[in-house]
Amino acid sequence: MKHNFGAGPCILPQEVFKEASEAVLNFNDTGLSILEISHRSKEFEAVIVEAERLVRELLNVPLNYSILFLQGGASQQFAMVPLNLLPEGGKAAYLDTGVWASKAAKEAKNIGTIDIVASSSDKNYNYIPKGYSIPADASYFHYTSNNTIYGTEVFDVPSTSVPIAVDMSSDIFSRDIDVRDFDLIYAGAQKNMGPAGLTVVIVKDEILGKTGRTIPSIFDYQPHIKAGSMYNTPAVFSIYVAMLNLRWLKAKGGVAVIEQENIIKARTLYDEIDRNPFFKGTAEVEDRSRMNVTFVMDSPELEAEFLALAKERDLVGIKGHRSVGGFRASIYNALSISSINALVDAMREFEDKHK
Repeated sequence: MKHNFGAGPCILPQEVFKEASEAVLNFNDTGLSILEISHRSKEFEAVIVEAERLVRELLNVPLNYSILFLQGGASQQFAMVPLNLLPEGGKAAYLDTGVWASKAAKEAKNIGTIDIVASSSDKNYNYIPKGYSIPADASYFHYTSNNTIYGTEVFDVPSTSVPIAVDMSSDIFSRDIDVRDFDLIYAGAQKNMGPAGLTVVIVKDEILGKTGRTIPSIFDYQPHIKAGSMYNTPAVFSIYVAMLNLRWLKAKGGVAVIEQENIIKARTLYDEIDRNPFFKGTAEVEDRSRMNVTFVMDSPELEAEFLALAKERDLVGIKGHRSVGGFRASIYNALSISSINALVDAMREFEDKHK
């Protein structure tokens, strides 16, 4: 058994893989593959309707928010957000907590004035800035809720009177949120929701259509809303697999149940990192992510040896991002506690060997 700690595209439940693989050959006894059915067919219409219903149910999305299934990844949203929310002559506020937050701000600067309200780049993004102020005249405030590379996560929604747009690509569906705290949520699917190729957007309807700018239709949320996410051919297979995965999450008891599992998984691994003299965490304790656990060794020359041991124990995807080094264990929803225990066992085995 492989224990997949990859940062994304990442692990999904085995039962989802099985059902999706069967649909590739014969979808719902149609005699056609899910890869070839028309996105206008009644069979796929049922899929996208259920997928939207599950998103709305699992996150308790109010009726005055639209749910979109788009393409282009979160990176495309870096441009779509300011195109749709930043008026001509206005400004937006951004929090810089890592590579993806920085890229979002950089893209927005091509469209309008951007105010970076705070940054943790001074310590290689190993913490979430505190005590910053958000300008009251900003058109919106943008932040990234979980930073996959650096292992930090924002658990408390910043207090502000301006609309909030948030990139939740790597922690959506991992914990309870109040959608009403946000005006726009976007997330690439390839962490907790489904395979790559799909981006989900949850947007409060009333904030759209107020920029005064001409937006190319493909980048304008409103035509996508009007067309029910079928303004262009949607990512049929990715939406189908996401639907299966959201069914799985609902059957487990929903987001509240998976959040408790995620808390236990993260605590188990962080406790071992803090206990084991050979390892140390890289993120500030109060800002540690539940989704991406980043850690290094006190003796960097031993890291290659531990990676070799991990490979022997079928622990894959734990090599850290080059920006941080060391190790990164991504522990998304579908990763079981048994995989966490396997990693902890390997860490203890390494400790025993080098005592």
